[in-house]
Amino acid sequence: MHSADSNTKSLQLSTSSNFPKRHFGVLLLLCIPAVFIHLVVGYEGFGYQAFSLGLQQGFSESQLFVLYELRLPRTVIAMIVGAGLAVAGVALQALFRNPLAEPGLIGVSSSAAFGAVMIMVIGGALWSQVSHWQVAMSAFVFGIASTLLIYRLAERSGQTDVALMLLAGVAVNALMGAGTQMMMSIADLIELRNVTFWLMGSLANLSWSSVAWVSVVVAVSTIFLWRMVRDMNAFVLGESSARFMGYNTQRFKWQVIFFSALMVSSAVAFVGVIGFVGLVVPHIVRLWVGADHRWVLPLSALAGALLLVLADWFARVLIYPLELPIGLLMAFLGAPFFLWMLLKRRHGRFSA
Repeated sequence: MHSADSNTKSLQLSTSSNFPKRHFGVLLLLCIPAVFIHLVVGYEGFGYQAFSLGLQQGFSESQLFVLYELRLPRTVIAMIVGAGLAVAGVALQALFRNPLAEPGLIGVSSSAAFGAVMIMVIGGALWSQVSHWQVAMSAFVFGIASTLLIYRLAERSGQTDVALMLLAGVAVNALMGAGTQMMMSIADLIELRNVTFWLMGSLANLSWSSVAWVSVVVAVSTIFLWRMVRDMNAFVLGESSARFMGYNTQRFKWQVIFFSALMVSSAVAFVGVIGFVGLVVPHIVRLWVGADHRWVLPLSALAGALLLVLADWFARVLIYPLELPIGLLMAFLGAPFFLWMLLKRRHGRFSA
């Protein structure tokens, strides 16, 4: 009976074609002023008045440098990372059939963080100077390697046990967290300061080449995950139901894990650890448009981009001339939301 109901529900999801134009329109309209505010409202000797005056009389070289080399890459990377983390959250919540799942749950973020911290601490003994790209590549490699390890541990008789994969991810998460703490304990004061700020996340001072790398990885991964939205709709009804309906669940599981890890690893590699985007955004979008992943995934990408652009602008101006780390701000915003979700789940008013 349950299987029949599930199949019926799945068919309803797969045949419905009510494209939520209004929701896409609202998010796009909100993104335009958010990007404008992020670009032109701020300090560094270049605020809204200077921008308006520059449009009429022309920009100075220093203003053009601030606009094109500091703020524009920062705006783009905020949108790309926000979209990527939100899309990864949608995919992983569908895979684990748990709305409380998020990219950090399977140990990708902590593994990438360990890779970056390790190079920042011991890299000085190997090279005269540790470059930003060496840190990023180490984070990326560790994030992907840990994902492959978790996936391998969860395989039994050619099938992947999702529950076992989740537990293996929790264990790897704890192990990599301990490794990061160990590296910090042997770091000198300068290394410790750099590691501490990196772990709190920052979108500042990224080159266009870094932005291009993350953009390509997130764009390609999002396209692959978007092609599996019908598989996600079927999988949340149960793996057996999805298999009965003809979906290749084994291929679905490894593709979701791989492309989610790819996006999260590339984001952590360049901007540090930014949590809760992959948890908060998909849940808000589901409350807004329902559970159909055909709409949840693209709308979450837009909403994630919007959230991180606004959060980064807020972090930049809130305590000026200092800057609040974006990872810290998202923790302040996301932790209360997570507790609210737990309370709703406890009182039985929460629906996956």
